[in-house]
Parts: sequence; C-alpha cells; structure tokens
Amino acid sequence: MGEPEATVKTTTRPAVPGWARKSTLVVVIAALALAVFGTTTQTWLTVHLDPTQLGAAVASQDGLQVQGSKAATTVTALALVALAGGLAASIAGRVARWVITAIILLAAAGIVAAAAVVLADPLSAAQGSIAAATGISGSNVQVDVTVFPVLAVVAGSLLGICALAIVPAGRYWKSRTKYDAAAAVPTAGGTAAGGAAAAPTDEIDSWDRLSRGDDPT
Repeated sequence: MGEPEATVKTTTRPAVPGWARKSTLVVVIAALALAVFGTTTQTWLTVHLDPTQLGAAVASQDGLQVQGSKAATTVTALALVALAGGLAASIAGRVARWVITAIILLAAAGIVAAAAVVLADPLSAAQGSIAAATGISGSNVQVDVTVFPVLAVVAGSLLGICALAIVPAGRYWKSRTKYDAAAAVPTAGGTAAGGAAAAPTDEIDSWDRLSRGDDPT
C-alpha cells in the first residue's frame, strides 16, 4: 500500500481593484501633494497699489505679485507633510496606515482651510506683502485673486479623499512582515507540522512488530 500523497492547499487572493493598487494610490497622493506645493510657487494675489505710496516707480509695475507661499505660509509645509505620508504608506503596516491616513487627512484639511481663508479675505492675506513693499500696513488697495488658490482647494480636497482610500485599499496589499514570509516558505513532503507528526507513528509501528516477535528491520 503506497504512502498517501500530500495535499497542498492553495489560497487565491482576490483581484485587486484599480483604485486599490498600492502603486496607483501612492502615485496619485504624491501627485496631488506636489500639485498643491506647485500652486504655492505661483502668484495667488495681485495687489494694485497707489503710485503715491511708492513713488513713480510703481506706475510702471503691473501690481504687486504675492505668491501662495507668502499669502498662505502653512500650505507649503502641509503639502510636504502629505507627500511624505503618501510615500510612507507604501511601506507601512496595518496600524501605521491608520496613523498615516489621519496625518494626510489633517494636512489636506489644513490646505483647504488656508486656501479658503485667502479666497474669503484676500486683502488680509496680502497685508504682509504690502507692508514689506510699502512700509505701510492697513492701506486700502485693490486685490485680485488668481486661479491658483482655487486649484489648491481642489487638490487638497482630492488629497483628503485619497487618504480615506488608504485603509480599505490596504486590505489588498501584501504584508511584508517576517512572520508572513516564514509562513509562505514551502517545506519538503508537506507542511512542517505534517513532517513532524510522522515520527511518532513510525515508533508505534516498531513497538507493535517487537511485541509480535517480528524483526523490526
């Protein structure tokens, strides 16, 4: 009678949806964070100053250009925080992904809030730049808002949505822990538990043959 063949159980992982792929989600988060950062390097506000405040030199200028990094100083830092969080999510464990999700969500909320404040009150956001250029604060001037604060709000909102997708998407991501790697290594002749269980059975057979007077060899 031949030895029973070892049965190998195989588990099939569910298909990963396109939105849940690690590479896709990380790239999108990084792209949105870089987009927010890019908006801060552009002109958010154009301040039209009275030439009498600065002299005749101001008459030839097309207003005072205020970059996003000066109009909303926190947006630049929050964009970098979101970028670092997105990259860290690609190598984080299950618990760490919850923490990273919260960090990116807070960064996205801060970006949207800071940009919304600029849109709601552009004159107050430009007062620092006006005071630096003219030496006068609290002056009544005309301030035009460009499209870049709006783009920052849109990119920040999408960034928050992508952050919420990290936790459910992480269920499809392969674990990288040493315990999972050890469990995935196949052993010769079946599992390690099955191989270890064969030794006691051989000893019992030998004792049975000795009790009957048979040659155990």
